[in-house]
Amino acid sequence: MDHSSAPSAILQARGLCFSYPQRPLFADLSFDLAPGVTLVRGGDGCGKTALLRLLAGELAADAGQLQIGGVRFDAEPPAYRQQVFWLDPRTDAFDQMTAAGYFDSLRARYPRFDAQALGRLVDGLALAPHLDKGLYMLSTGSKRKVWLAAAWASGAAVVLLDEPFAALDKASAGFVAGLLAQEAGQTARAWVLADYVAPAQVPLAASIDLGD
Repeated sequence: MDHSSAPSAILQARGLCFSYPQRPLFADLSFDLAPGVTLVRGGDGCGKTALLRLLAGELAADAGQLQIGGVRFDAEPPAYRQQVFWLDPRTDAFDQMTAAGYFDSLRARYPRFDAQALGRLVDGLALAPHLDKGLYMLSTGSKRKVWLAAAWASGAAVVLLDEPFAALDKASAGFVAGLLAQEAGQTARAWVLADYVAPAQVPLAASIDLGD
């Protein structure tokens, strides 16, 4: 594992342990997430998605501590989660909402939600024709573009993306890669991508290799 321990780390993970029944995944896993883009790499079943869910506070670790800034997850779960964007791209939990309604729901959840950025993202991902459609009506690729637009517009300090290029058309994949390349040079947000390989032309701040 290659990770940064710089004082500017946005998220600190210490001693994370997690097991599914009859299947241990992580034991005493520690790392710091620096600003920029971090890749969580690994093969099928190695725990990429589980690690994102742990960092989001969606899964309960068997042991360990998570902290963003001065906010520890075990002490202030709601305040911690306000600083993290995570959504399982396969979810159907919001299918009865329109895309526009889903975006509106994020304004109350994320204090730094950026409506101007959302407008640019809707244009860049060609989402305008889909804003008033129920999410259940959208293709897999279009739904994933909604989640990606939400991730950028959320303003969250930590953004967790599971296979962000899956099911995207070529133009949208190029747009997302360009956004990530820009984020690689930022100092206020940490982006964590779970995928099989690193995205081309996106400089990485660090990588976490979970093996194959």
